Amino acid sequence: MRTATREEGTAGRRPPGRRRAVALSAVGCALAAVAAMLAPAALDGPAERGRPAPERRAAAPARDAEGATHESCERPEASLRPSPDSGPAVRRIKARASGKLIAGVDQNSYRWGYRDPATGDLTGFDIELVRAIAEEIFGDRDAVIFRTIPTNQRVPALHERKVDIVVRTMTINCDRITGEDKVAFSTAYFQAGQQLLVPRDSPITSYGPTLRGKRVCTARGSTGEQRLDDERWGVRSLGATKVTVPNQLDCLVRLQLGEVDAVFTDSALAAGQAAQDPSVRLVGEPVTREPYGVAMHSDDTDLVRRVNKVLEDYRRGGADSPWMRAYRTWLQDDLPGIKAPPKPAYKD
Repeated sequence: MRTATREEGTAGRRPPGRRRAVALSAVGCALAAVAAMLAPAALDGPAERGRPAPERRAAAPARDAEGATHESCERPEASLRPSPDSGPAVRRIKARASGKLIAGVDQNSYRWGYRDPATGDLTGFDIELVRAIAEEIFGDRDAVIFRTIPTNQRVPALHERKVDIVVRTMTINCDRITGEDKVAFSTAYFQAGQQLLVPRDSPITSYGPTLRGKRVCTARGSTGEQRLDDERWGVRSLGATKVTVPNQLDCLVRLQLGEVDAVFTDSALAAGQAAQDPSVRLVGEPVTREPYGVAMHSDDTDLVRRVNKVLEDYRRGGADSPWMRAYRTWLQDDLPGIKAPPKPAYKD
């Protein structure tokens, strides 16, 4: 099921407070519950071993536990050096009749990209970054059309030119920058890792033997799904079953309904879900390295450089940098202890 697209030109901003968590959970989970009931989950595990195997693409280059290929993609997080120049992509965006940047974002990830239940406006850490990019290109933080897209539509939205950028907790990895459906990425703006979210009374303790016989939920098209499908490290090797849904919040709803036993997602997203619902908790340690980047069409190299210029400025200023201010506003309560943004890596 595809999440309905909603476009906004402007959205008000107000810092989150703990008092909103319950209201947000009620709104977000109600929406996701409808999606969960209407969109059947996809299963892949011991319960389906008698079925014919689905058609698969040619095998990708061998990856280590963190998703990096051993030969052709040693530093997937390395991007193009920043530049203030306006090339073809930036000029095309500026010439648009609306005079606005079109950004693909989430509306269901608490603290990252979600609708403030008091105003209905999109807000969060990712939304702040989108506004910084719009300000750099147009001189106006509100010069944005937000298009909410599910996890598995992030890459198609870029290929079909429905959006200029995707800022949606999207992991930079080799499959996405060198594969058949490749996109381009900025430098990393956050570092997370895949981790398990389970009910507080669950016997599951980590990504390991305690998952045997359990149902593990993740979003289709996510790096979590890639990990669960891995021949060496995936759920089949642990005797567990994979369940996939369009969006990560759908996994939280299925966990609440007892339809799955664990959610496998980015630790940053899981922390936000645990903040929404105190009956769940993170267990074990992150089992991958997940650098988040701004995704763009692979042809838009000048836009990649321009976004990297934004990120250079966004990181600058130490404890008073825009990045650190956004972190303290949106993420510090659930992800404490971060002292600085990720350092950029460049390949040219």
